[in-house]
Amino acid sequence: MPAKNVLNKLNDIAIKKAAPQDKPYNLSDGGGLGLEVQPSGSKWWRLRYRFDGKEKMLSLGVYPDIGLKDARERRDKARQDIAKGIDPSSKRKAEKSTKAELATNSFEAVAREWHITIHIPKVTEAHAARTLVRLEHDVFPWLGALPVATITPPKLLEAMRRIEARGAIETAHRALQACGQVFRYAIATGRAERNPAADIQGALQPVIVKHMPAITDPKRVGELLRSIEAYEGMPVTRAALQLAPLVFVRPGELRKAEWAEFDLDGAVWRIPSDRMKRSKAQKAMGTPHLVPLSRQAVEILRELQPLTGHGRYVFPSLRTGERPMSDNAVLSALRRMGYPKEEMTGHGFRAMARTMLAERLGIDEAVIEAQLAHSVKDSLGRAYNRTEFVEQRRSMLQTWADHLDGLRKGADVVPIKAGMKN
Repeated sequence: MPAKNVLNKLNDIAIKKAAPQDKPYNLSDGGGLGLEVQPSGSKWWRLRYRFDGKEKMLSLGVYPDIGLKDARERRDKARQDIAKGIDPSSKRKAEKSTKAELATNSFEAVAREWHITIHIPKVTEAHAARTLVRLEHDVFPWLGALPVATITPPKLLEAMRRIEARGAIETAHRALQACGQVFRYAIATGRAERNPAADIQGALQPVIVKHMPAITDPKRVGELLRSIEAYEGMPVTRAALQLAPLVFVRPGELRKAEWAEFDLDGAVWRIPSDRMKRSKAQKAMGTPHLVPLSRQAVEILRELQPLTGHGRYVFPSLRTGERPMSDNAVLSALRRMGYPKEEMTGHGFRAMARTMLAERLGIDEAVIEAQLAHSVKDSLGRAYNRTEFVEQRRSMLQTWADHLDGLRKGADVVPIKAGMKN
């Protein structure tokens, strides 16, 4: 009888007919391969073999998940290993160990661990979500399965080039920054020895900074202010447009303003820390951002108070007072007044103030930056407290409001050198 028939004794019909008995029993296929039928009815492929003089057994899977043909192929591969002096059982253990190590040390595994352990506690929920999406879409498909310690600068650059290829230059820089943090975490936890992201910092295309559209020419600013004064839309939207240039906070901080945050008698607005553009720790532990209110700003708010003061929000949604106005309300109003997005945006009031306060009114940069709630450091690198310069800022904002009144009226306003130094 040919060797093939000696080895391959079983067929699918015999296997399907094999009924369970009180005790497990074996159907031999030859070459050490057999089908073990359990009393429960489950059927396991087993390979019995000898290695180094010892009798051993290796499981090759469950029938019918592993069919007769596949079981024979696995048997033949195992017998080839034995002929080469390789123990199939030891080989399988080594492969499992490698897979387990890769599952822990792959770039994706390390990145997800870093994201949960380090990134989420440090940044806002929205920031953390954006970082994870960026990694999942732009990095994991190309580097995720690789051991983190084996990723070279050229390999990392290749992944970044894919992002650049679709024109997302800023995204490529942000992805590289996240990768750098992952590699630093891998080094700290003993799973890598170098950070390839540091080696390709200068290899990416530069980000072309696009400044927020803003009107800074005094004459055009006057025209804008007169357009706002003549705005015939909703009173709440008009009030927001009037207040925006006077306080120049971020659009989201303005539209989410709550009446409880204002002390009109004391002429101050205290924006809670958790609404500011800050780190997660600063949001939780930081102090409110103080916005001194000019006489003109207080007047606008007092006129608006009878209309919306009974509710939570200063600028409530037109549909329901339970939510603040839409983030497009001011932007849409500017469009209706004839100012395209390329010329002016809600955020543009900040750039307008930043430019004109410094260039036309000569206000100290540190005072302006403190009012903008930017991080400002002195010559020794110490960060200023955000509550500093309150009196200087109060004076600055009143000077600014008076200056805007002059521009709105069409006056030929002469630049004022305020000389406000820290």
